[in-house]
Amino acid sequence: MDQKVLDGAKLKLMFLSAAQFLETNKDTVNSLNVFPVPDGDTGTNMSLTMLSAAREIKAVESNDLSEVAEALSKGSLKGARGNSGVILSQLFRGFARVLKNEREITTKKYADALTAGVETAYKAVMKPVEGTILTVARVTAEEARKLASRISDFELFYDGLIDVAKETLDKTPDMLPVLKQAGVVDSGGMGLLYIMMGQARVFDDGFDLEAPLEQLDFYMDSNGIGNRTAVSAPAGFPEESIEFGYCTEFFITNLHPYIRAEDIDKLKAKLERLGDSIVVVGDEDLIKVHFHTNMPGKGLQLGLRFGELTNIKIDNMREQHHHVIEMETGSSTNEPEKNLGLVSVSMGEGIANVFKDLNADYIIEGGQTMNPSIEDILNAVEKVNAREVFVLPNNSNIVLSAKQAAEISKKPIHVVPTKTIPQGLAALIAYNPENDVQTNKNNMTEAIKQVKSGQITYAVRNSRVDEIEIKEGNIMGIMDGNISMVGENIADVTKQLLDRMLEDGGEIVTVFYGSDAAKEDTESIRAYLQEKHNDVDVELLFGGQPLYYYILSVE
Repeated sequence: MDQKVLDGAKLKLMFLSAAQFLETNKDTVNSLNVFPVPDGDTGTNMSLTMLSAAREIKAVESNDLSEVAEALSKGSLKGARGNSGVILSQLFRGFARVLKNEREITTKKYADALTAGVETAYKAVMKPVEGTILTVARVTAEEARKLASRISDFELFYDGLIDVAKETLDKTPDMLPVLKQAGVVDSGGMGLLYIMMGQARVFDDGFDLEAPLEQLDFYMDSNGIGNRTAVSAPAGFPEESIEFGYCTEFFITNLHPYIRAEDIDKLKAKLERLGDSIVVVGDEDLIKVHFHTNMPGKGLQLGLRFGELTNIKIDNMREQHHHVIEMETGSSTNEPEKNLGLVSVSMGEGIANVFKDLNADYIIEGGQTMNPSIEDILNAVEKVNAREVFVLPNNSNIVLSAKQAAEISKKPIHVVPTKTIPQGLAALIAYNPENDVQTNKNNMTEAIKQVKSGQITYAVRNSRVDEIEIKEGNIMGIMDGNISMVGENIADVTKQLLDRMLEDGGEIVTVFYGSDAAKEDTESIRAYLQEKHNDVDVELLFGGQPLYYYILSVE
């Protein structure tokens, strides 16, 4: 039966079916990551974005086409995760704008909506790259206008759209050399193709959405869509479990001329006897100290042996605990609103604790494989009792989501485009809530430039990247986003990567060991650094991050 017009009921079915079909095939999309790392997440991000849209669409009680389209736009924007999810939400945003106040549409109007979606998505991306989901969407929209001029039946129309989307997807390796090297097509483009294939199913004779709808409900429940948040408040733990009650922080300036690097190490050791969560960073001009203790006065006395103390801050964490409980139960607080606050994305329990210790106001649990949504970021910002809030994405795949959140937030958001955990920590150390916004932006941006980031993980498939042959199971050393070396042994590759990172010098090396790191490897790396690079300050910290054996920072 010909279908020459599309109403709200059919549009609703199309996108619910698309969400279910993409969720079923998301692992295929994940496997197309350019780098053969174990955390390919394009399919997961696009699927979670679609599931958020599906939740919003299912909540629309009417079959009004304009309302369904608006729900699609709203739901996908709230749930958008990662670059691919944000781009998808922008495609739907422009699409919905054209359908506003429409009751039924033809293939021509549908083609107009696809074109508007592409225009909106291209505007949202700072530097659009061809050979990606954007290209597949653009070429498909261009073909849609041609097809609509001669085809009025939506089933035939969609057959043509899927054909051109497949052809364009197959050409993406010729547009992006990195895709050809890796032997894959663009993952975002593949995700978009699955969405279109899912939509097209509703035009088949005898299509019954009941089974897919049951699956969709299961997927939404299992992913927590609509009833979960990726945002964690400051640790809410029983008061009796707070062993050290005072969070103590200060800066040491005008250091005495006789102070040496080894004296700073001794300061760390002495602070460890007074408490935990010790962070001591700095150089011959300035030292920043943070620790938890029951004797803050003794910590201040130790600091005075080094120089003058400034920015002294001592917080009673047991009182903060009560405040956290008030926040979680909705009780009101009488604390005055701050001028500035800071939200940080973090992966791994240990790394999250470091961000908290450095006074991030709120931590969003996330990173690779679990990118927070725009809604997650907005919720976190609203939890911060400040007029304006800085956001540290700490992942290149979260920066765009953070920027989109900033565009729609009622509260001013300032995104510092940190792409790694080490960059985020450097920015946070440079952050001072007593300074104004622009001064903080300048200081944090400059701090990012001074840090090198490294990661150690394993390959999930055979590949070739930048002339480096990679076999499944190989250990890969990644420096500032590029695969620098490949080997068989975790400790050996880590040592080689550290050598590379220290070629141009460095004063501080921080090694975050992950949940899968072996103790003997970590100790071997520590001994190697002490012997080979004995002129740098080395700190090994538990990060707890999944999939990455080590995250490395060189400053």
